[in-house]
Amino acid sequence: MTTLSILELVRVTEETDARGALDNARDLAGHAENWGYRRIWVAEHHNMPGIASAATSIVLAHIAAGSKTIRVGAGGIMLPNHAPYVIAEQFGTLARLFPGRIDLGLGRAPGTDQMTLRALRRTPENADNFPQDVLELQAFLAPAGPNQRIHAVPAAGTEVPLWILGSSNFGAMLAAELGLPYAFASHFAPELLIPALQIYRSRFKPSEQLDRPYAMVGVNIIAAETDAEARRLATTQQMSFASIFRGARGLSQPPIDDIETFWSPMEKAQAMRMLERSIVGAPDTVRAGIDALVEETGADELIVVSDVYDHQKRLRSFELIAEAAGADATRQPSRLARTANG
Repeated sequence: MTTLSILELVRVTEETDARGALDNARDLAGHAENWGYRRIWVAEHHNMPGIASAATSIVLAHIAAGSKTIRVGAGGIMLPNHAPYVIAEQFGTLARLFPGRIDLGLGRAPGTDQMTLRALRRTPENADNFPQDVLELQAFLAPAGPNQRIHAVPAAGTEVPLWILGSSNFGAMLAAELGLPYAFASHFAPELLIPALQIYRSRFKPSEQLDRPYAMVGVNIIAAETDAEARRLATTQQMSFASIFRGARGLSQPPIDDIETFWSPMEKAQAMRMLERSIVGAPDTVRAGIDALVEETGADELIVVSDVYDHQKRLRSFELIAEAAGADATRQPSRLARTANG
């Protein structure tokens, strides 16, 4: 059985507004825990009309309140956009509200464009402090010391498990140095997946949170009853990637019958390079794709993006994926230390 989790994009579509997207994310979590998914994460994005997860900690509270057992977390918080103290307060509060269920994945990308970064009152140079900020955040989540004058209330002592996210070798090296679990964003940046995993595992240093390397791999999977229907559903995501290259980050669009009529040859090449490791098809196709990916990468866990336009069909996609992978929410991965996975 493969341990599966979900990366929820909180997509605003041409038919669903931001409130609808948030409620759909909450609804998905309730179903996903029954299908055997281990966790559901959302990511911090700003100035993107098609994604409603900018206020990430608030979104997580909404999702966690609509579910009972599934772990809920950030995949991730773009830490250079924030003071570590504030993130500790936010996620410590979540941990008090939903004990034993909160994860905190951390990235150093801005999650937005340069103009919006200025609106956030941040600069690109903030990313240079990422390693130190991770350590500071970790300290605020730890039990407070006897002479500690600044406490992150009510976060101190919650020890919310941290993850390092990445799409390059930098995150792999940092996660290894700090002894933290590592999640690679191969759902949009597949080229460095294998080298990054090799670096992470070869350089890993055990920590209080984690005694051995633990690698999560991001993957796009779209499942339907037939290969043909899955390929049609996948055109929504293909159009989203093509639109990025056009500088048009709009709302999610319904699937179309012929994607070749939508994109240019250059847009197709760019999009398919980013979507290279996608798995699209009927359950047998999905099962074979998952098995091959796990065998190639040695992934301890897969975090799945299933970017399907219609909410009911997206639920069905995640259900079929879980069936194909033999997901089991009750299985406790033995390679994780206590605080790494709850």
